[in-house]
Amino acid sequence: MRFGQALGLIATAAALWLLWSLREVLLLVFAAVVLAMALCTLVALVRERLRCGRPLALLVTLVGLVLVLVVVATTVVPPFLDQFAELLRKLPAAAALLQSSLRQALDQISQMLYGQQALQWLQQGWGSSSESNGALAAGLGSGLVRLLGLAGGLGSGLIQLLFVLVVSLMITAQPHAYREVAVLLVPSFYRRRFRAVLLLCGEALSSWMGGLLISSLCVAVLAGIGLSLLGVKLVVANALLAGLLNIIPNIGPTLSTVFPMAVALLDSPWKALAVLVLYLVVQHLESYVITPSVMHHQVNLLPGLTLIAQFVFTVLFGPLGLFLALPMAVCLQVVLREVLIHDVLDPWKQRRLAW
Repeated sequence: MRFGQALGLIATAAALWLLWSLREVLLLVFAAVVLAMALCTLVALVRERLRCGRPLALLVTLVGLVLVLVVVATTVVPPFLDQFAELLRKLPAAAALLQSSLRQALDQISQMLYGQQALQWLQQGWGSSSESNGALAAGLGSGLVRLLGLAGGLGSGLIQLLFVLVVSLMITAQPHAYREVAVLLVPSFYRRRFRAVLLLCGEALSSWMGGLLISSLCVAVLAGIGLSLLGVKLVVANALLAGLLNIIPNIGPTLSTVFPMAVALLDSPWKALAVLVLYLVVQHLESYVITPSVMHHQVNLLPGLTLIAQFVFTVLFGPLGLFLALPMAVCLQVVLREVLIHDVLDPWKQRRLAW
C-alpha cells in the first residue's frame, strides 16, 4: 500500500469516527431538515394560493401555525392533560382488576378440568390477591412516574428542541442555498445527479408527512367516534393518543390500544373487548383504505422493512431514532434506489451484458 493510499484510508477512518461521535448532533440536524421540509411544503402552498414572494409566504405560514398552536393549547390541551392524568391514575386499578379476573378464570378452569388444588403452585407463585394487586399498582405507578418524569433531562430537551426549531427556520428561509451547500460536498461530476436525488428525497418526505398527518387525523376522529358510541370514558385523551401514536408504526397503535382498554375494563370486560375490536377495525381501515388513498404518491415501505428500520435506528440512536426511523427509512430508500440501483448496479449490469 502506498503512502498516499494509507493516508487516505486513515483520513476516511478518522472522518467516519468523527461522524459517529457526532451522531446525536447529526440526528438533530436531520430532524431539523424534516421539519424544514414540512414548513417548505406549507410555504409553497401559501405562495401558490396568494401568489406572493417567499418571505411573505413564510411570514404568513409562521403566523398561521402560531395561531393554530394557540387555539389548540387553549381548547384541546387542558382537557387532554386532565383526562390523561386521570387515565394514568386508573391504569394500576385496571391492571389489578385484570390480574384478579385472570386468577378467577384459572380457578374455574382448574376446578372443571383438574380439581380445586391442581393449580395450587400457580396461586402460590402469584401471591395473595391483596398483596399482588398492591405490589402491581405500586410498580405501575412508580414505572409511569419514571417514564413520564422528564425533569432531569428537561433542560437538555428544551435546548435540543430550540436548536431544531432555529435550524429548521434557517433552512426554510433559504432552502436552495443549503441544498447547494450539500451538493458541493460531492465530486463535481456527480453534483447534478445528486441535486436531483436530494429533490426526490424532499418530495418523498413531503408526501410522507402530508399523508401521515391526514391518516393520523382520521385515526383520531374514528377512535373518538367509536369510543363515544361505546360509552368509554376519557374520549378526548384516548382519541388524541391514538392519533399521536399513529406516527410510530407497529409500536404506536399497540400502545394506543392499552389505555382505552384499561379504562373500559373498569366498567365491564365486554367493553374492553369491544374497544380492542374497534381499534383493530380502525387500524385495518388506516392500513388498507386511508393510507393507500392519501399516500398514493408516497414511497411505499414494506412493513417488515419499517420494523427493521425502527429496531436498527432505535438501537443506534435511542428514542429519537425511533421517532425519526420512518423519515430516515424514506430517504434511505430513495438514495438506495437512485444511487445504488440506478447509478451503480444498472450500468454495471449493462456492461456485463455487453461483454
